[in-house]
Amino acid sequence: MNLENTHTTPDYSNHHAGFVNIIGNPNVGKSTLMNQLVGEKISIMTSKAQTTRHRIKGIVNGDDYQIVYSDLPGVLDPAYMMQKMMMRFVIDSLQDADIILYLIECGETKYNEELIEKIKRLGRPIVLIINKIDKYTAEQVAEAETFWKQVFPESDVFAISALKNINTEVVRNRIIELLPVCPPYFPKDALTDRPMRFFVSELIREQILLQYKKEIPYSVEVVVESYKEDENIIRIGATLYVERTTQKAIIIGSKGAAIKKLGSDARLSIEDFLQKHVFLDLSVKVLKDWRNSELHMKRFGYDYGD
Repeated sequence: MNLENTHTTPDYSNHHAGFVNIIGNPNVGKSTLMNQLVGEKISIMTSKAQTTRHRIKGIVNGDDYQIVYSDLPGVLDPAYMMQKMMMRFVIDSLQDADIILYLIECGETKYNEELIEKIKRLGRPIVLIINKIDKYTAEQVAEAETFWKQVFPESDVFAISALKNINTEVVRNRIIELLPVCPPYFPKDALTDRPMRFFVSELIREQILLQYKKEIPYSVEVVVESYKEDENIIRIGATLYVERTTQKAIIIGSKGAAIKKLGSDARLSIEDFLQKHVFLDLSVKVLKDWRNSELHMKRFGYDYGD
C-alpha cells in the first residue's frame, strides 16, 4: 500500500488578492456600495450621517481572486473622542489599502485637502466613484466628472448609483484588474472577519438610527452580552448604553412603548439576517459621557486594534 502523503499545496502563482478600502464623506453611500459589491448586507444603512462607526470587512472570492472590501467611517471634523478615534483609524487604514475607492456624491465639491494629499502620496491605485447619479441630470454628472478629474487626474472615474445597482459591475471588474498577484488573505469561503455578535449589535443600532431622532442614536452604544443558539431559536441579550438619564427615558419611551417597538423591529431584522427564530432581550444603562472616555472607547472596540 502506498502511504505517501498526497496532500498538495494550492498553486496561487496566478491568484490575485488585495484590500480595497472605501473612503468618503459621511452619507455618500459607502455602505450601500459595499453591500452591492459584496452581494450581501454586511454594513448597516440609513439616511443619517455617521451610520458606520467601525471598519467592516466584506470578502468576495473568485477562483483566481479575493477582494477584501473595507467600509470605513465617513470623513469628518471630529467633535468628541469617539469621532477622533474613528478619523485616526480612517487615516491609519490607508496604509494597508492595495486599492482605494474614493466615493463622492454627484454634485459634491467638498473634500479634505490633507487627506487627498495623503492618499496621492501612497501611490496606490485610486478609483474615484461618483455616486447617486440617479438623482442628477446627465449634464450634472458630466460636470462632476470634470471637477473630480482635476482633483484626481491619475485615477479611474466611474459614475454609478449604488442604490440602483447602476454601473457597479463595471467598478467590480476594474477592481479585479487592479488586484496584485497574492495568495488569499482569508479562507476562500469567508464572507467577513467579524463575529456574529458584531452584526447583531449593528442591526440593533440600525433600528435605533431609524427610530430615534436628533442626538439619541449617536449617544447609544450596543453591546451583545449573551448569544445562545439552541436547536430552534437563538436567545440574545443586549445592553444599550447611553450617556444621560434623559436619554434612557427616551429610549424606553412612555410605558416602555419605544423600546418594545425597537426590540420587535430589531428582532425581525436579526431573524432575516440569521434565518432563524430569535428571542431578543434589551436593557438600557447610563454610562456617563462614554463617547469622551478612552477607557470606554476601548471597551466598546474603538481602539481599532484589528
